[in-house]
Amino acid sequence: MNSKHEALFEPFTFSNGVTLKNRIVMAPMTNFSSNPDGTVTDAEVNYYARRSGGVGMVITACTYVTANGKGFNGEFGGDRDELIPSLRKIAAGIKDQGAKAILQIFHGGRQVPPELVPNGDVVSASNIPAEGPGKPVPRELSNEEVEAIINDFGETTRRAIEAGYDGVEIHGANGYLIQQFFSPHSNRREDRWGGSLENRLNFPLAVVEQVKKVAAELTKEPFIVGYRFSPEEAETPGITMADTLVLIDALSKKDLDYLHVSLQDFWSSPRRGVDDTRARIEIIQERVGSTVPVIGVGSIYTADDALKAIQSGVPLIALGREMIIDPDWVQKVAEGRESGIVTKIDKNKQQELVIPDPLWQAIIHTPGWFPGV
Repeated sequence: MNSKHEALFEPFTFSNGVTLKNRIVMAPMTNFSSNPDGTVTDAEVNYYARRSGGVGMVITACTYVTANGKGFNGEFGGDRDELIPSLRKIAAGIKDQGAKAILQIFHGGRQVPPELVPNGDVVSASNIPAEGPGKPVPRELSNEEVEAIINDFGETTRRAIEAGYDGVEIHGANGYLIQQFFSPHSNRREDRWGGSLENRLNFPLAVVEQVKKVAAELTKEPFIVGYRFSPEEAETPGITMADTLVLIDALSKKDLDYLHVSLQDFWSSPRRGVDDTRARIEIIQERVGSTVPVIGVGSIYTADDALKAIQSGVPLIALGREMIIDPDWVQKVAEGRESGIVTKIDKNKQQELVIPDPLWQAIIHTPGWFPGV
């Protein structure tokens, strides 16, 4: 190993006592490769196993907690007990390679395609569609339905525990249901679940509390609970950095094991809401990093990219697209072979990279998503 990259390979111990062997995490990425009934495919399990040998922790693609929360074709489910054996396959595939396995749990809310959910029933905090042509107008959830979905997050946490995961990540980012409740764009409610900024916090915090409660009741060993969030929205009205600072202040008091920032670019700066030109990740780390560990992510490809990111102060770095491009990234850095790291997708190596066909088709037919396409 090049000694200058040693910081990436220091073990990291969460406050609950769970230790990761290094500071590198595989970020959650949808791979479109599950069966229509929500069970995982062998190709999907192999894809995860291929990428789990070097990183300290793998966060899976999101799994839906409620049938009407399915956000993508080929997404695997966690909404019913008969899917526990399916969930177990991915957990085992990751853990057998030496990484901690984290199941990301979510509900797509107004972002779900109507054809993927029962009776085309698209739901959200309010009946406000996402911006863009042809977006469905969601139905506003009743109070009873809101409570039921909070319970569903707990039930999927129970299934994750029974399936052998080391933890769950609550997906409060990327415009999905939890973020929809926090956003002034998608939440126009006037009950306890909306209106003021304080009320818009109630749903995210209730989900966290329910997940933590289930984990405490059902596990004897430490169980990781993390939360992912997007710092800002482009819409007006929308989430600003000022709003996000209130959110993370509240989350930092909930005894979470980590906060995971969803960014396309690690070093991106705020749009609005704060008079601060530093990178969002630096503002977030300064605000809550002494209370709860922060995972940073976004366009990190080389070992030097990762080193610069970790030197910003965040203790953990997630690699997304780069782990698809080069599954041996961590091993190459550990062995001093940084010059051999591949940073652009090789269109001739689908089989060698163990990328399931639905994900491969998405990559090669989406110009600009991956370097080299």
